[in-house]
Amino acid sequence: MQRLTRLLANNKGFLTFMLCMFMFRSAVADWNVVPTGSMQPTIEVGDRIVVDKAAYDLRVPFTHVSLLHRADPQRGDIVVLDSSAAGERLVKRVIGVPGDQIALLQNHLYVNGKAAEYRFTQVAGIRDDREDPALYAMENTGQLSHAVRWSIAAQGHTRDFGPVTVPPDQYLLLGDNRDNSADSRYFGFFPRNEITGRATRVALSLDPGNHYLPRADRWGAALR
Repeated sequence: MQRLTRLLANNKGFLTFMLCMFMFRSAVADWNVVPTGSMQPTIEVGDRIVVDKAAYDLRVPFTHVSLLHRADPQRGDIVVLDSSAAGERLVKRVIGVPGDQIALLQNHLYVNGKAAEYRFTQVAGIRDDREDPALYAMENTGQLSHAVRWSIAAQGHTRDFGPVTVPPDQYLLLGDNRDNSADSRYFGFFPRNEITGRATRVALSLDPGNHYLPRADRWGAALR
């Protein structure tokens, strides 16, 4: 017991620093490793993303208890959430906010009855394309524009969803990799209080398919 007391006393500064760092990461800002391709091409496998934990709420560290409500997620935000339905932490894009009517018809998005516009684009460097060739397009709803990925192998399959109306205090979230994402089409709407922050940029990126070598062009890249 005396040895433990002495150890704590001798390392008080370091322990205080570590506690403050963990509290900061829990309540203010954090970084997360993205292990799956559900948000490709926006977020690649192996990206380390910066998460603004105070974007929507100031919370009691290590809890979901909100001390101060700052804002609500908006369409197009890339959010991080601790999903009870999925049983894990997810990174997805907000597609529908409370009151929105959302539908997918052959993977084309409709928001409140208005069809999104699509412009095909080229995306290079997605390793999954070697085994699962894909089409890429810029999806524009008038309020936001971002790239989505469609698997060529899934073409011709029924990929319809909804229409559904987003209930109060719930959000409809989808992955940008539309044919390879477990999201609101599988888990339903996600509660507001499970959303813990907004992903803002890539801190650094290591390619797990290439000996974890860095992808220097992605370091510091803003997420849109």
